[in-house]
Amino acid sequence: MRKTQLSCAIVAALATTPLAAQESKAPAKLETIEVTATKRAESIQDVPVAVQALNGKALENLGISNFQEYVEFLPNVVFQGTGPGQNEIFIRGAATTQTNINVSSVQALQPSVAFYLDEQPVSMAGRNLDVYATDIERVEVLPGPQGTLFGASSQAGTVRMITNKPDHSGFSAGVDTDMSMTKGGEMSNALEAYFNFAITDDLAVRVAAYNDFQGGWVDNVLNVPGEGGYIGSAVVIDRISSGTLADPQSMDARRITSPGINSMSEAAVVSPDNAELVEDDFNDATYSGARFGLSYIINDDWDALIQHTQQTLNTEGVFAYDPNLDGESSTNRFQNDENRDAFGLTTWTLEGRLEKLDIVYTGGYLDREIDTTTDYTGYTNGGLYSAFYVCNYGGVSADEQRCLDPTKFYTEDTSSTRTTHELRFNTTMDTPWRLTAGIFYDEQEVATVGQFNIANTDLPPFADLAKTLAGSEGISSNGGPFPSEISFVNDVTHTIEQIAVFGQLEYDITDKLTVSAGARWYEIDDIYRGATTGDDVTARLRAFGSLDPALFEVDGVRVSGPEAIAAVESGQLDVSKLGPDGVLTVSDTIFKFGVDYKVSDDVLLFANYAEGFRPPVTNRVGGGPADNSGNNPAFENFRIPVYSETDTLDNYELGMKGDFFDGLLRVNATAFYSEITDLQTSRFDPTNISFLVFTDNVGDAEIRGLDADLTWLATDDLIITSAFSFLDTELTRINPELDGIAPGVGAELPYSANFSGNIQARYFFELEGGKRGYVNGSIAYTGDRLVGMSMDAYAIEDATRLIYGRGSGLKIQDEAAVFDGAGYPDADGETIRGGRYIQEGYTIANFAVGVTNDIWKAELYIDNVFDENAMLNIDTQQFSPKVVTNRPRTVGVRISYDYF
Repeated sequence: MRKTQLSCAIVAALATTPLAAQESKAPAKLETIEVTATKRAESIQDVPVAVQALNGKALENLGISNFQEYVEFLPNVVFQGTGPGQNEIFIRGAATTQTNINVSSVQALQPSVAFYLDEQPVSMAGRNLDVYATDIERVEVLPGPQGTLFGASSQAGTVRMITNKPDHSGFSAGVDTDMSMTKGGEMSNALEAYFNFAITDDLAVRVAAYNDFQGGWVDNVLNVPGEGGYIGSAVVIDRISSGTLADPQSMDARRITSPGINSMSEAAVVSPDNAELVEDDFNDATYSGARFGLSYIINDDWDALIQHTQQTLNTEGVFAYDPNLDGESSTNRFQNDENRDAFGLTTWTLEGRLEKLDIVYTGGYLDREIDTTTDYTGYTNGGLYSAFYVCNYGGVSADEQRCLDPTKFYTEDTSSTRTTHELRFNTTMDTPWRLTAGIFYDEQEVATVGQFNIANTDLPPFADLAKTLAGSEGISSNGGPFPSEISFVNDVTHTIEQIAVFGQLEYDITDKLTVSAGARWYEIDDIYRGATTGDDVTARLRAFGSLDPALFEVDGVRVSGPEAIAAVESGQLDVSKLGPDGVLTVSDTIFKFGVDYKVSDDVLLFANYAEGFRPPVTNRVGGGPADNSGNNPAFENFRIPVYSETDTLDNYELGMKGDFFDGLLRVNATAFYSEITDLQTSRFDPTNISFLVFTDNVGDAEIRGLDADLTWLATDDLIITSAFSFLDTELTRINPELDGIAPGVGAELPYSANFSGNIQARYFFELEGGKRGYVNGSIAYTGDRLVGMSMDAYAIEDATRLIYGRGSGLKIQDEAAVFDGAGYPDADGETIRGGRYIQEGYTIANFAVGVTNDIWKAELYIDNVFDENAMLNIDTQQFSPKVVTNRPRTVGVRISYDYF
């Protein structure tokens, strides 16, 4: 039984670690896990595709108890995000810039890696479901396209978490406790338990419950301008606001560097005050929930399973530090950061047999609620209208101009539902061919209301507009009611409907040689409805879908009809997939072909070709011209796509799976080559294009790589495991509209290290009284990685120096002499250079010692033994870098008891 936290990214991290030995005394041979990667139950060593899998006991043996520690075991999996419940998985280097988490519910790319809980897909754009893993049977990770069997979000791979099901053999129960202390942080504790009841021979029930409090270690420190704290800069505000301020250099010279100044008469640029929010160790996370399962054996041929999982994830604070401040656990936040993410997932499965045919019908219903409040103060440093939001530049002299408190916040209320149904058939005839076929239906709906406080309503230019928006009863232009301090609203419902038919045929040419072919036909409707303040998204999409000039005149469309129609006719804008009702529809067929050869009972060779895809994404600001085209010629003819195009991944791989030396050594390796066409990316460039996030296609890319894992039963008491990954990624074509903005041809894809790997050892020794002791040790290395798909690091670094009085100190890789997307000069009067931040490589070591008698276990562990500060992610979405980091050295004790 495995009882510890495991989000989708955590699953991916664990999955790259090879199989461990059983908890009991090491076996004479390495154990083999049965997986369902091809939707048939097979030994992992007999499946002719790359698969990593860990059973529940192996998961427990790893002794890793939180998100950051899982990240260290990622030889071919990338995990990017900003904290629990806010992460995205990338596999084998197929990574890109994802949407700012603050608006991911409104405008995000579809995931490139699918995440499944049992048979139910639970992926979500921008915010994958963060499922706590308790009472887990196994975890499977399938790198490479898995679209023919698992659908649209399996472009680069699939991660599956398989839970323990009710057991009809009798009663069993278990409990697991964990208490730990983090260097410079709070204590953490977890309690998990499961109970299994065989009520009758045909009816069994299983219940698992958990509560895990993960104490914080990041400190919200007092903002002290002049010591790396937020000062603010009129120069930055002026140049991203089209030169609105009369004398920004003079205003910067008159900045007050003491906190708490909020009077126009006292400062030209006011620094925000966070004295009331100062708190040590403020980034807490709590997972709590339960899973209920009921299994009923209908007769000898049919059985049914119903499960329900209910979970709540509450987080406070942020999981990143500000590199402009002293130390590696300090940040300045000016509003409370809180996130509540609750979901209920009900799944059902009916399995049966008809003659030579196995039939499976499975379905699920997911209901998820997200409530978020976050500090949005950094938006002041990157929006085209920043002066309008914080400065009284209108109608006053240069000496009277002031930029007041820039503090801002964002709140979001998102409700999402997902319903899936799948009916599939597997042949079981004694013939040289086998067929898996099925039909799949999926309906997702994300309804979100996001409220932004982005303006200082004490200012004359905005005070009047705020009154107009809110009205005497506090009703905004979006229908409200919203509080009077809310100045911008997203009110959007995004629906995705999909139907697919799939199949895979295998044929044994000889006893050793097998060929296979698979296909999936799909049709997807992307339905985007709603509005942002002053912008009717629904009407805009219907106008582009019909190209009726009259529809472009509807209030809130905010696109010139003649110009938009001319852009479509010239080919600048593609609206061919958009219907007159504004619905985006795509359909296609993807294929997979393979051949495998059984050299012996212990060695398998295989070759595969597979296609994967991500569907296009409708843009809420599609068709609009760049807001600042006059100031930056690079954007003179730019128009935001009405939707991003489908991006596809074609993968070729050669692999080997083998057990050697009578089952004492296992070596699995796969070499692969991938071609990505029309790689999607998320863009947020309010200085030059639009103050709203949108999606685009950056170009084409190629990826070459090698994955391998080794497991060695060195002695009866010592098992050594290792895994590593080599990657070579490059962009091979750039969208002409992004030339000089995105990295050029030959540049690396983001977030993927050229090399990463880990090694682990577990040693058993006998103790008195039938007990055994063990020692675990592991070391994981992750190489340097680049950030994002825009060469804006020098521009962001320049702004950081002006806003905070010092730079971040982070490394930057030069990639161009000129970054056309910056649109403003640096201090030397030269155009900003092009470059990307480097997430520097790191090494993490863990250690544990314990004793067990197969019923109870006690373990002392040290995670991050050398207290390494790892750069898991550099987040630049608020126009200065924030470094998401791992938990410092943590010492803890685990105690568990199982009753059978």
